[in-house]
Formats: sequence, C-alpha cells, structure tokens
Amino acid sequence: MSTQTRYEEAKALYAAIGVDTDSALARLQKIPIAMHCWQGDDVTGFDRTGPLSGGIQATGHYPGKARTPEELMADMDQAFRLIPGKHKINLHASYAIFEDGERADRDRLEPAHFAKWATYAKERGLGIDFNPTCFSHPLAADATLSSEKEEIRSFWIRHCQACIRISEYFADRLGIPCVMNIWIPDGYKDIPADRMAPRARLKDSLDQVIGIPYDKSKVYIAVESKVFGIGLESYTVGSHEFYMNYAASRGILCLLDNGHYHPTEVVSDKISSMLAFYDMLALHVTRSVRWDSDHVVRFDDETKEIAKEIILNGADRILIALDFFDAGINRIAAWVLGMRNLQKALLNALLTPNGRLAKLQEERKLTQVLALQEEYKLYPLGDVWNYFCEQNHVPLREDWMKDVETYEKQVLSRRG
Repeated sequence: MSTQTRYEEAKALYAAIGVDTDSALARLQKIPIAMHCWQGDDVTGFDRTGPLSGGIQATGHYPGKARTPEELMADMDQAFRLIPGKHKINLHASYAIFEDGERADRDRLEPAHFAKWATYAKERGLGIDFNPTCFSHPLAADATLSSEKEEIRSFWIRHCQACIRISEYFADRLGIPCVMNIWIPDGYKDIPADRMAPRARLKDSLDQVIGIPYDKSKVYIAVESKVFGIGLESYTVGSHEFYMNYAASRGILCLLDNGHYHPTEVVSDKISSMLAFYDMLALHVTRSVRWDSDHVVRFDDETKEIAKEIILNGADRILIALDFFDAGINRIAAWVLGMRNLQKALLNALLTPNGRLAKLQEERKLTQVLALQEEYKLYPLGDVWNYFCEQNHVPLREDWMKDVETYEKQVLSRRG
C-alpha cells in the first residue's frame, strides 16, 4: 500500500474525530527548530584547545567527530537532508571562524568572525540563533558574570555585548530574528556563605549587557537557568527564580531547558504558567537522566507533553531549540533523532482533538478525558508522519539510517 493511500485512510480516521490532517501538516511545516551545532563536535568549538569546563561534559568516544568548520557544516548538511522542513541553526560564540592565523578573544569577537556561518545559513534558507560562550575559557575558571573580580566580570560583559552585535548581524543578513541566549555556569560546590552578593553582581552585569543599543525586533535576548552543575551542586547563581524575575522585569525572554530542573519538575507544566505573564518564551528541548541534562531527545511522554503545550499555547509564541551532546553514538544520527522526534511530538499534538478534550475537562467528564487520551495514542500518527516526510523529500521510517551509515563509511571513518 502506498504512502499516499495510507495517508488518505488515516486522514479519514482523524476527520471522524474532528482533526484536519492537511491543516496539521501545514502548521507543522511552519514550525522551525534550531538545531545546535555543538552536537557535531562534542562542544569543542574552534576558538581554543583544551578540555571542557564549567560543568560541561561530553561522554563517549564515537569516531568521526567534526574537527573543522568545513567538516561541521558538511555534517549538519547531512543531518538536514534527513530532517523534514526548514529550520534554524544554533551557534555558540566559541564557533567563531578565524582566517589566516587571526585570533580574537571572546570579548573582541566581531560579526566578521561569523560571516561564513551567515553565508552557510543564507544559502540554505536557514535562520541562526546564538549563544555567548561563558565556559571553557581561562577566565571562566571560577565565575563569569557574577565574578567578584571586576576585571573578569567586565570581560564577560564585553563578550555578551559583542554577541548582541553578532546576533543583530545574523538577523540583518538572514532576515530572520535571532534568539541570543545567555547561560553561565557560576555557582558553588558547597553551601555558600552569601547567596545575595553573586546574584546582585549578575543582575548588574546583565543590566550592562542589555543596556547597549540593539534592535529588539531582530534580537531576542533570553536568559537560561539551571538547578545545578558538575562541581556546582549546592548553589547556582542563575537560578530559575532569578532569571524568571529578571526577564519579566527587563522585558526579555526567559528560556526553559527541560534538563535544568529537579528530576520531579517538568517543563511541560511550566509553559502555560509562564505564558500567562510573558508574550513569548524560549525552550531548549533535551532529555535528562538523573543528574545529566543532555541526552538525545526521544519521542517520550515529556517530549509529547512539551509539544502539546507548544501547540495549545501557540507555536508562534515559543522559540524552540535542541540542546544535547552525546559522543557515544553517531553524532549525525543524534541530530536526526532529536529533530525528528520533536517534530513527531509536535505532529502528535496537532493530530489530537484538543478542543474536544478541553470541553470534556470543563464538563468534569474526566473519565472520558483519560479514556480518549489513551485511545488516541493508537491512531495512525505514523502514516501521517510518513506522508509528511515524503512530501519533504526525506527518508521514511528508519530508512534514514541507511544514509547515516553510508556517510559514516564514506566520510566519518576517514577522519583521524
């Protein structure tokens, strides 16, 4: 039976419960996801040598990681060939590309150092999101924007200001707004003597960062919290409560990473609370396992719940990116899995008769809600997904793995 025929049968089944599959696919086509470059090279970047720091750790030794900008771009191209739709790329400042032996420290980065990335995105019709890199640097050994040493704090303020200018450059070149997200690893391993002073310094630093002139219609600045990091188990300066209040008071975005909270907290439950008070929200979708926040996104319950909240609350109000890094499996497969799984979750939400379920909830018919939620799980989502992939000229079902294996044999296996 052809993909088209299976789709038509699925379309009829969904129509019977009030869902228009054509409309769902049209909406899915317009939802961009920012694919993070750092999965391709284990967060190494191009502006330094040496180990990762700041609570960042990529585990595993799978062969074939990207070593140069050209290799990383080629690997991203291969991933995008297997992912339906048009999306964005998400860059860290440490992925600056220098020419002819030139080097610039992070507080001296300029748009010219990212011109090749802008050209790459422009040629492919992609947008770019951007992140200051406040880790894996000699001046990030103890603290960054909350540092008690003024010269260190000033360095990272200048770095974030430079990143705003670079973000505006991306928006101008590509005609697509750039989300610029600030995350810092500052904190303490044991219980601090003074919790307020570092947060007061962070507040002042952020005020200086966002105080420079920039076009707010082109650059969406976000701040990202974390509950703890490796070596920072007792106190994180940039906690959720700090950033939630800072963002609200300054008119910028609060970014929720679903791997950055206590294990019993779920971001899917936070989205509607945040959007009751914010016009927009930024997300990093990942998968946490116990203490680690950065596993490859699966088509699991929390991913589906996050996707449901995105659809119910308006995908145009939520800016989505992925954030994980697994060096233990094929890195291109990791990208493709994460992107396609989140898209499947979004499609699942679009194919759910949410209005009908909401009405039953309002009528307190909770038995029907639970029963129907479970029955809808077995509706032919896969047939609609396969049709979406076919319409976007990417492989159906697990066939994409053949392309990954071929690329690994022809390209990745030849890297030292």
